[in-house]
Amino acid sequence: MSMKTAYRSSCSCGQVMLEATGEPILSAACYCTSCQAAARRFEQARGAPPVLRSDGGTDYCLFRKDRVRVTRGGEQLQEHRLTEESATRRLVAACCNAPMVLDFTRGHWLTLYRDRLSQDAPPVEMGLMAKDRPADRPLPDGLPIYEAYPARFMIRIMIAWARMGFRRPRLTW
Repeated sequence: MSMKTAYRSSCSCGQVMLEATGEPILSAACYCTSCQAAARRFEQARGAPPVLRSDGGTDYCLFRKDRVRVTRGGEQLQEHRLTEESATRRLVAACCNAPMVLDFTRGHWLTLYRDRLSQDAPPVEMGLMAKDRPADRPLPDGLPIYEAYPARFMIRIMIAWARMGFRRPRLTW
């Protein structure tokens, strides 16, 4: 994992910028049906960047919520939910239709779309929720792939939460 202390995330046109400080909790590709459905929906928007990997996954970097902030263009962020009841909201930069953040509102972490981070983003460490992966796509070589959420994923999430004093910050953006 990289030893970088600040990561910058930018939409395609540069009007929206986020900054995440500290190391990410994890960098992963998610293959769940919700991430696939959202990615396909986002990719349909005019000028939107690609979201899905060739194997059907979406690359993310997870950061503690208390370590991510909007540095520019927060007014451009639009919330999208797959259903009205969904606890997961995705924020897209309206200026260029670039997905920026996945926020599990009941959680203590934010999931930044890895493709929005600069080129020195940490490499993807694992694939998650492979039980939902499209069967017609080949698995990536050398990447550990898990059918659901492996213990090491859950342990890292819990360690991050403990380091936050078991708080769940609410985002105002």
